Amino acid sequence: MFQPDLFKGKTVLVTGGGSGIGFAITKQFLECGAEVFICSRKAERIEKAVQALSQYGKVHGHILDIREPEQVAEMADFIANKTGKLDILVNNAGGQFPGPAADITPKGWQAVVNTNLNGTWFVTQTMAQRFFFSQKHGVVLNIVVNNERGFPGMAHTAAARAGVMNLSKSLAVEWASQGIRINCIAPGIIQSSGLENYPPDLIADVARTIPMKRLGTVDEVAALTLFLACPAAAYMTGDTIYVDGGARLWGDIWEIS
Repeated sequence: MFQPDLFKGKTVLVTGGGSGIGFAITKQFLECGAEVFICSRKAERIEKAVQALSQYGKVHGHILDIREPEQVAEMADFIANKTGKLDILVNNAGGQFPGPAADITPKGWQAVVNTNLNGTWFVTQTMAQRFFFSQKHGVVLNIVVNNERGFPGMAHTAAARAGVMNLSKSLAVEWASQGIRINCIAPGIIQSSGLENYPPDLIADVARTIPMKRLGTVDEVAALTLFLACPAAAYMTGDTIYVDGGARLWGDIWEIS
């Protein structure tokens, strides 16, 4: 779909790039000539991903918990030592679990918000300070969720991702003069390894609630990511683009009792 050299000479960081949507995004960037850094909290996942992705291009793996600013700074050091620059940041790492709002514990709430909102902020600010401001260019793409009508059954991630979406609008304005573009991508229900974290009976019939009557693919999310990172999208910033088969417009993901 994209030219093989579209991102030649570009350096990309994909958080959570070891599996699911992040893996697909990394693969497509590599196929288009980019040098890519991926990170995850789990060393085994990163090692396996780097081994699988190396056939497509130059990829580096690093252990990182995005909730820890010190580790994020170490990630920036790792990138600087390897390439000396960073052109594109994809904030893909995140996590959540389904549950009624009344039953979410303080620990559960804090875990989701710390990962999805605080972690995204720590990585974005650190990479901007370390690379984008001095370079006078950079692209940030935040992978969020389809919360157009709220997200009943997952109030914690709905709140955290809404924070990321509004943060992106603020940064898009503040940092536009620095040559930095920031956009969000809001996937719907995507057929990926991430679905393994949900009870099978909860998602068994979810496709019927989607106007297009199917789940999305990781490659469809990755393709949108590459488009928003490429020169063709150079006048787009502060936006949230949905890739959800129309689910934001109609249907219930699951029944809320």
